[in-house]
Amino acid sequence: MTHQSLALPTPVSLGSLDHYIQAVNRFPLLTAEQETSLARRWQNEQDLNAAREMVLSHLRLVVAVSRQYLGYGLPQADLIQEGNIGLMKAVRRFDPERGVRLVSFALHWIRAEINEYVLRNWRLVKMVTTKAQRKLFFNLRSLKEGTRALTQKEAKEIAQTLNVKPEEVLEMETRFAGGEVSLDPMPESEEETHLSPMYYLTNKEDEPAHIVEAEQTERVRHEALQKALASLDARSAAIVRARWLRDEGEATATLQELAEEYGVSAERIRQIEARALQKMRAEVGEAA
Repeated sequence: MTHQSLALPTPVSLGSLDHYIQAVNRFPLLTAEQETSLARRWQNEQDLNAAREMVLSHLRLVVAVSRQYLGYGLPQADLIQEGNIGLMKAVRRFDPERGVRLVSFALHWIRAEINEYVLRNWRLVKMVTTKAQRKLFFNLRSLKEGTRALTQKEAKEIAQTLNVKPEEVLEMETRFAGGEVSLDPMPESEEETHLSPMYYLTNKEDEPAHIVEAEQTERVRHEALQKALASLDARSAAIVRARWLRDEGEATATLQELAEEYGVSAERIRQIEARALQKMRAEVGEAA
């Protein structure tokens, strides 16, 4: 299943990125029943028309995801093209009997294709070689507060979170700050240069991509947290829960209170807590 076999619209075929975004936003969203019916037709009969309907109804999702990668200096039209490849892979593999909507299933495939495209085409790729560095590459902007330069303390904290060296964090920040030049020439049309495609998108918080992603992120975080807690011994897990995972309105236990409960010093509780949190970060990092 390719762009050619499905005859999908592209920014080139529609004349501009703005026209493309307007067009994909006009394709209707599918109900759960429609989606299941189309997916079964594709799965059982290899009906290309069914696959095409599923892809068309989710092209706006690719546009929404591509916007999150604009800071890397690559043309949005190219990001969308790669994301559409991921969407088609998702449709090809989608199983309607699993009870999961295509929008949720497709997010992984769309992001994976765009991630690979960014890494292939950005000049920072030469320093992004390990799993930890790839995580730094895609997470530094979200972990950094504001636009000011990182302090040594902040760089160290981010390095611990992502399991890289503080020097790597500072070097990556310097490269980000230097900006990137698009690999393609900027469009000559003043309208295309200055009229943002975001103008044609619905409210960001209402987009299905953001709604589903928020739910999926929360679920993944919860599962990762539970897995990390399960890796601890009983005492360490209990201390972490008492210090960090209290229910809303429930008071957080102090080091002294826990020291009295376990018959050790407050400093010993602090050491157990620090080691437990470090182990949990490593577990979560492996799951990411």
